[in-house]
Amino acid sequence: MAIKKKICIVATVPYALRVFMLEHIRELSRDHDVTLMANAENHQMDGLFNEYVRFIRLPIERKPSVFSDVRTLWLLYRIFAREKFDCVFSIMPKAGLLAMVAGFMARVPHRFHMFTGQVWFTNGGLVRWGLKKLDNVLALCATHVMADSPSQRQFLIEEGVVTPGKITVFGKGSISGVDVQRFRPNPVVREKYRKELGISDHAVVFLFMARLTRVKGALDVTRAFCRVAAEMPDAHLLVIGPEDEEGIESELTVIMSDFTDRYHRVGFTYDPEGYMAAADVFCIPSYREGFSSATIQAAGVGLPAIASRIYGLSDAVEEGGSGLFHAPGALEEIGAAMKTLYTDKDMRARLSARANERAHGDFSQSLIVHEFASFIRAALH
Repeated sequence: MAIKKKICIVATVPYALRVFMLEHIRELSRDHDVTLMANAENHQMDGLFNEYVRFIRLPIERKPSVFSDVRTLWLLYRIFAREKFDCVFSIMPKAGLLAMVAGFMARVPHRFHMFTGQVWFTNGGLVRWGLKKLDNVLALCATHVMADSPSQRQFLIEEGVVTPGKITVFGKGSISGVDVQRFRPNPVVREKYRKELGISDHAVVFLFMARLTRVKGALDVTRAFCRVAAEMPDAHLLVIGPEDEEGIESELTVIMSDFTDRYHRVGFTYDPEGYMAAADVFCIPSYREGFSSATIQAAGVGLPAIASRIYGLSDAVEEGGSGLFHAPGALEEIGAAMKTLYTDKDMRARLSARANERAHGDFSQSLIVHEFASFIRAALH
């Protein structure tokens, strides 16, 4: 029996492995030995293992810390040199930089990273220059990189981060595609979750689902909703996601204080499809996205999107086909789009049908997982 090639997948947090990489891990472990690394305890990795998948805890901090990052880089180098992996794959910015540099130092033959958005996109001056240079270093140390959307690939090329021949997009974009059996319209689930939330059947529900940060547009979606809520008496706003910036939760509460009966707040959930089924429109007023898996998952459930016109989202949403665009931070445009989809039921139905069609036809999980695995196998074998 041939010796299995060894693959190491590195992420900063276990969430990224579970949400974005689970099906890739299952597919690759069929004919490779797979090692997972993240800042997690064993119990947080439940469901990711089989006899060909193991876990090594990596003390990597999500936020910049020179001492901690140098220590993690040295630890990664020692592990890579000892284990002699055939391939290292990374996801998330910090994990990518450290894994690609350590992999280069340890002479790992195949070093791949998935870009999922640039933290420097919304910055300017020296901060932008410095963070961009780190991505240059990452790309230089990698043997090949991937982007999770065509528009992000083009952006990275135009910005001089990577050359055209060194960056790939699988299918039409996304990290792992949409599980079309999980993310699909379900009237029974819709009724169940609406009942739990105390939302009537005839209400129009706008859903925001992301980490609660300014860059994701959490404040924008609530402010825009409040501007037009009086003109939409049967509209509700459902905000789902963990608080990721100190104080933002209280800001949202203050903003929505006049509409508390139509504001619904849920933290982190392992059942996004249930809340998506309960909604009618998906709102993603983000300032920075690589692709937005949540947007295309919501499309699978049949939700049209109201989205920022930025790279990444321009691939996840088809303008006038599966959703409506607005300029980043343009509260009036966001509110106008909300009013349009609230009042025009026929448009909402048309955009819903197209969103579902695109999600199931262009972004199915089986397609993306197959292309990713084929790329890895071709490189290693």
